[in-house]
Amino acid sequence: MSSVSQLLIMNKPLMKEMHTFGEQETCKQSSPSKKPTPPKPQNAITIAVSSRALFNMDREQDIYEQQGMEDYLKYQIQHEIEPFAPGPAFPFIKAVEAVNTRLRELYPDSEELFDVVLMTSNHAHVGLRLINSINHYQLFIERFCMTGGNSLIGYLKAYHANLYLSADSMKVREAIEEGIAAATVFSPGKITEVPETQLRVAFDGDAVLFSDESERIYKAHGLDKFFEHEKAHENKPLDHGPLKGFLEALGKLQQKFYAKGQRLDCPIRTYLVTARSAASSGTRALKTLRSWGLETDEALFLAGAPKGPMLEKIRPHIFFDDQMFHVEGAAELGTVAAHVPYGIAQTVQSKTARDVKKDMPAKQLE
Repeated sequence: MSSVSQLLIMNKPLMKEMHTFGEQETCKQSSPSKKPTPPKPQNAITIAVSSRALFNMDREQDIYEQQGMEDYLKYQIQHEIEPFAPGPAFPFIKAVEAVNTRLRELYPDSEELFDVVLMTSNHAHVGLRLINSINHYQLFIERFCMTGGNSLIGYLKAYHANLYLSADSMKVREAIEEGIAAATVFSPGKITEVPETQLRVAFDGDAVLFSDESERIYKAHGLDKFFEHEKAHENKPLDHGPLKGFLEALGKLQQKFYAKGQRLDCPIRTYLVTARSAASSGTRALKTLRSWGLETDEALFLAGAPKGPMLEKIRPHIFFDDQMFHVEGAAELGTVAAHVPYGIAQTVQSKTARDVKKDMPAKQLE
């Protein structure tokens, strides 16, 4: 792989001067056309999204797997003026941009905004088609990392990524192991219309917002011991899970709207959707959030009932859960669901998590 294939594109369209980034990746910069300046990474809430999470690249992935890299690159170049179709994370990113629009209206000089970075292990030749697709949909994504097959972890850390969304479960697992909030995004089984002006994010509790402490008790000793444990420890906050920091970041942005008297018109809404039962084990979950100074707008305790039907009513842009059973159930009913590979539940996964080719092929580009 040549150094040209390892391209880091930052802040703006394409075709300006290059300079070296690190040892192999290179950077490109040009001036934006009537677009706001991206916030500095240290000030922003950075969402890193892979090309296959943002766009539907199933056809291209099949070519890569079946015919190899050279045919894959040739196809991308031949079709580079054709925009990719939206992928599962596309509505989420559009809603994020709607929140930024509101924030810039209220706080013109603030850099406390979402910043979306396209993170991909793709070859630099694919960059033109990705840029054309982003411009086609009028997305405000100025920062690209295209690593030509190299690990993304160093770049995720350099950008202070608050969340990494990918279609590659192996890369997500690597990020989680490095302490980066991450999830594998799955396409829903049907199209569901989601709000365009309010970002809706739903979280499972245990092993997502919270640690898997309580889930370990349940797996090892059963439901009765779980209830006993939660009752005995209801005043002891749970340790944090991998996405606690992302909920915290959303909460900080919500507070900016509340400060302007827009609590009832806030463009961010969060949900706790948990299999816990309210009376038997819900107290500890709510007290844990309170001890962190956090809250969700809605808390749904389903007492073991399927989450899919409730999520179908909520219509979130994304739902995070650590168990593939719940991810699959949500996706079947039209929710964009994201799997967080963290905690005791990962020792036993469903057939879909192990065997679905499109989500975990033998070789793939992101």
